[in-house]
Amino acid sequence: MASEWREVRLGEVATITSGKRPPAVAKSMSPEHPVPVVGGSGVMGFTSSPLFEEPVLVTGRVGTLGRLHRLEQPSWPSDNALVIRPADSARVDYRYLYYGLLDAIGVAERLNRGSSNPLVTQKDLALLQISLPPLPEQRAIAHILGTLDDKIELLQRMSETLEQMARAIFKAWFVDFEPVRAKMEGRWKRGQSLPGLPAHLYDLFPDRLVDSELGEIPEGWEVVQLSEIFEINPHRRLRKGEVAPYLDMVNMPTQGHMPSTVVPRPFSSGSRFMNGDTLLARITPCLENGKTAFVNFLAPGEVGWGSTEFIVLRPKPPLPPEFGYCLARHSDFREFAIQSMTGTSGRQRVQPEALALYQLAMPPEPIAQAFGRFVQPLFAKASHASSESRTLAALRDALLPKLISGEIRVKDAERFLKERGIK
Repeated sequence: MASEWREVRLGEVATITSGKRPPAVAKSMSPEHPVPVVGGSGVMGFTSSPLFEEPVLVTGRVGTLGRLHRLEQPSWPSDNALVIRPADSARVDYRYLYYGLLDAIGVAERLNRGSSNPLVTQKDLALLQISLPPLPEQRAIAHILGTLDDKIELLQRMSETLEQMARAIFKAWFVDFEPVRAKMEGRWKRGQSLPGLPAHLYDLFPDRLVDSELGEIPEGWEVVQLSEIFEINPHRRLRKGEVAPYLDMVNMPTQGHMPSTVVPRPFSSGSRFMNGDTLLARITPCLENGKTAFVNFLAPGEVGWGSTEFIVLRPKPPLPPEFGYCLARHSDFREFAIQSMTGTSGRQRVQPEALALYQLAMPPEPIAQAFGRFVQPLFAKASHASSESRTLAALRDALLPKLISGEIRVKDAERFLKERGIK
């Protein structure tokens, strides 16, 4: 550590208080409820007025010490959270405190592994040791790490937007049948484009809906069960003990299609998958929480494996692989899966045989292929943005403890980032 830096306890430079139970909580933000209610795991809902107007840091009381949230806007930390604020802004920079505390929490958790659900108290936090450089150095460190975080957030938003575009096209074509309705309602004429769809693609869709057991569907489309057009848990060859990419349930995404971490591990037993498969968590509460992934992170021909609580879905040609992921994220499909769950309370799961009975309208081959050509570039760009985001996150995580300890100084870090095209 640099000579002018000091090791201090968090309680010496910050105030630590408990959150409070809000008077009322709404599920979604609205003009009447614009203030986020935040617990250890993140936003829990919204309320009408803030508990804190100024920026605060929030962490959980039970088993979530590593989840540190930086709240820049007015907020209401809940009663299952602890709130940290700089005691003196002339001595401690708020943004630096966030990164210094992240580093201190990481050290504390490595030293205290083994407790499955630890209770975190204000005293625990107050005793955490953090490095405290002079204020100008604090601000410079926070600026470097904040720049990386800003780029990470931008890439994450880009990936989410691209995926949302693909899912919106899926819903318009295969759920709402929007191109057909546009023809029926006279909003389309031959050779004319409408927002989101070139004219030549409209020619692929019929100009009327017909009755079916699912309700109205495009003329010429067929009502089928999932098992007719999907492989469910398809066979994938992987020898016992063979080292292969492993994905556990913890790292399955609840939003977005890419898992946070995949690690090499010798195969024992579990689901097996390849690029183009969709993974759906089948057990409560993971299914309800939205844990779903699209596999496009393996090498060509490579087989990965994961939790026994995954169901692997793969559309049969002519449906493109991305169709499976978009369907698995669709609200009607998820509700069907949730309603099909069986088992004892707290351990319910959906069986593949039940999921196989889900009914949907099968489009003709030209429309299925056109959908693939439309969305595959979106998924490719979204995956690239996610991968770049994870690369920057790994770089930030590597730099953080070195900057906080003074092992790497600000000028060295700036030069290091500049050499990698990061400004």
